[in-house]
Amino acid sequence: MQTDIITDMEHLSEKDRERLALTGLEVEMRNRCGSFFQIDQKVIQTTCMAEGVEMLPIKAALEKYDWVGDYYWKAVPRDKDKYTRYVADQENPQGLVVIAHPGTKIEMPLQACLFLREGPVQHVHNIFIAHEDSEIHIISGCASSWQKEHGAHLGVTEIYVGKGAKVTSTMIHNWNRGIAVFPRSATIVEEGGTFLSNYVCMQPVRKINMYPTASLVGENAVARFSSIVVATPGSTLDLGSRAILGAEHTSAELVTRAITTGGTIISRGHIRGAKDNTRGHIECRGLILKDGIIHAIPEIEGTITGTELSHEAAVGKIARQEIEYLMARGLSEEVATATIIRGFLDVKINGLPPVLQAQIDAAIDKAESGF
Repeated sequence: MQTDIITDMEHLSEKDRERLALTGLEVEMRNRCGSFFQIDQKVIQTTCMAEGVEMLPIKAALEKYDWVGDYYWKAVPRDKDKYTRYVADQENPQGLVVIAHPGTKIEMPLQACLFLREGPVQHVHNIFIAHEDSEIHIISGCASSWQKEHGAHLGVTEIYVGKGAKVTSTMIHNWNRGIAVFPRSATIVEEGGTFLSNYVCMQPVRKINMYPTASLVGENAVARFSSIVVATPGSTLDLGSRAILGAEHTSAELVTRAITTGGTIISRGHIRGAKDNTRGHIECRGLILKDGIIHAIPEIEGTITGTELSHEAAVGKIARQEIEYLMARGLSEEVATATIIRGFLDVKINGLPPVLQAQIDAAIDKAESGF
């Protein structure tokens, strides 16, 4: 299987290989213990070397384990909207199922790469299942070919975090100016479970519409969403995250850092406190570097006296005195600006591959020139 992905990568242009690397894809898998690679609707690779973890194409998983059907379209309703209906109506479903068996804890992440190269629409349905006391980290890299001018990606992801389990999901988008993207994802977290979601999108894209939801159904469950997004001219990013605190002693935090250099960002956040002894916080901070739109919509909804919810949102520009403060200490204006923006975007996303971190740093350095 490893030979297959290398052979197929050899048929990609150098530019496409670079784009894939910037989504976290490691062909040689030096820092990965499992890999799934899908180009358009063709699955190129599915392999896993971690004991106690399985990575299977969704069709194979449904055939191998009858019980996987119990998770199929459970967190995300198949009739949620026209995009989920489109995916559900496909005769040949494609996507990835990850199964972490009870007690399995892996140190190196798994990778899942979805690449839109030629087809007009790519559809995918992923299911991640972390059984009791297991722990996994999945880096999902989604990209389009550098020469792909138009197209759409429809992705459904259902995540199930069992009792005492932990799932870290890092999603990295690297699309083109003519691509429209419609992820539909939901997570169910049971007692003592932890769900960490990291999202990074710093490259041009026509449209992204996503609103992932975490339902905390077991006591002491935790969810944290961290997002770094940049909207360039012509881009519309309508995104956010939602947490339902449906059991006692659950907590959630939704943190977003948004920058516009001429595009539109609608940053939504919603926490619903439905049980006693629950806590939630929403934080959205936006920078307008060039004329664009950042619309922050934080919502906190309490339905019981024993919940504590808060939110804060701020949109503005870099304060001139901050730049001058750093310039007075020997930094150039460009370096001072990049330093401030880097600090602004720091939301403590752990485990990013070095090539991606280098990309983020380079993009920040070029912020004043419009990325």
